[in-house]
Amino acid sequence: MIIDVTLPQLGESVTEGTLTKFLVREGDVVKKEQPLLEIATDKADSEMPSPATGRIVKLLVAVGATVPVHTLLLQIDDSVTTSTAAPAPQAAASAPPAADGNGSLAKSAVGGSLATPTARKTALENDVDLAGVTGSGAHGRVTRDDVLRAKTNDSSLLLSTPPRTEPPLPMAARQALPVPAQAQQIAQIVNQGGGFVPPIPGLGYGAFKLPPYKSREGDKVVPFTRRRRITADHMTYSKFASPHVVTVAEVDLHKSARLREANKERYKAEGHSLTMLAFVVAAGARALRETPTMNARVLDDAYVLFNDINLGVAVDSPDGLVVPVIRHADELGVRGIVRAIDDVSKRARSGKITIDDLSGATFSITNPGMKGNLFGGAIINQPNVGILRMGEIQKRVVVVEGADGEDQMAIHPVMYVALSYDHRVVDGVAANSFLWRVTELLEKGEFEV
Repeated sequence: MIIDVTLPQLGESVTEGTLTKFLVREGDVVKKEQPLLEIATDKADSEMPSPATGRIVKLLVAVGATVPVHTLLLQIDDSVTTSTAAPAPQAAASAPPAADGNGSLAKSAVGGSLATPTARKTALENDVDLAGVTGSGAHGRVTRDDVLRAKTNDSSLLLSTPPRTEPPLPMAARQALPVPAQAQQIAQIVNQGGGFVPPIPGLGYGAFKLPPYKSREGDKVVPFTRRRRITADHMTYSKFASPHVVTVAEVDLHKSARLREANKERYKAEGHSLTMLAFVVAAGARALRETPTMNARVLDDAYVLFNDINLGVAVDSPDGLVVPVIRHADELGVRGIVRAIDDVSKRARSGKITIDDLSGATFSITNPGMKGNLFGGAIINQPNVGILRMGEIQKRVVVVEGADGEDQMAIHPVMYVALSYDHRVVDGVAANSFLWRVTELLEKGEFEV
């Protein structure tokens, strides 16, 4: 029987994926659960396992193609097993081009010019019309280099134009100037085309233009990785979409630190690390349950208060910062949170993190690590309405109440925590109540460990 292998739903918000690599060839005999191919999405890169043992009949999508979920990727004949298989015929060097439902060559999964995802992003960022770009890739596919080449050819004419000496245009006239395509798209996202003209990355705004980069000996140009490009786009969108407000609290960690010191060796013997991050996550989860406005998402003309508390915890990975999710964090306690953090951190560092691990966060917490700084305001992880950033823990002199009721000076570990929140739906009262509660829980140190 022929088994159709399609692109699955790789996360609640994932609608398409890019085929980055086939791990098999036509004619290969594969075992069940053997990786067949690699798929990249805006969440993560992952391998797709074989649903059955059998022979690869046909590869139906081209490497580099971006296709929607449920697209047919390849076919397997499960009547052929490893014990009955003849030697596999030599496969073609590369997969065939992507085809549409009628079998004709597809221009792209969403129509328009045949181009790689990177090329589409580059074209958008540089206001280049893909329809006018000649592709040098396989089957005429437009690559990132093709877009940059087209941009260079156009901008060379601009750079040779003498600088303008007349005074800048008045505001009324400036607003009447044609708006580049990227600015129009960003304006539509931010305020549905209400007249806002944002700055254009890499170009400038209004009369201000960025000077072109001139290469100098010793300079090193580092191309964006796919993960870095996704992060850059995410952060830019977040700053445009959410009016950020930052509020900071000072936390005396004396009692929580003593609790950690009393139990960290026991956790270490069990193969886990009892860090202050776990206490902050536990306190944050409890405070979110008491301040539901912070556990929300903004819609077009409404907002959702989530029932589940799923905390995204930023961790480092070989491809950059990722934010895996600890689900139902308010139900776990410190021990469960420690285990969850250790699990996702190890898989992130080994490159084994999955798309599901990165989906569904309702609030985020970030920790700059041992070499952090006093405090800082993090950018909100969309579509959340808040993110809590830990600062560096330092021993400082604090004023405490002694046994006799008199104020005394003591040396305690102290940390600043900064809350960035989306002022579209979160008011100062709710944000300050949340942060005050986190502070209170950490200062009391009343956690079950």
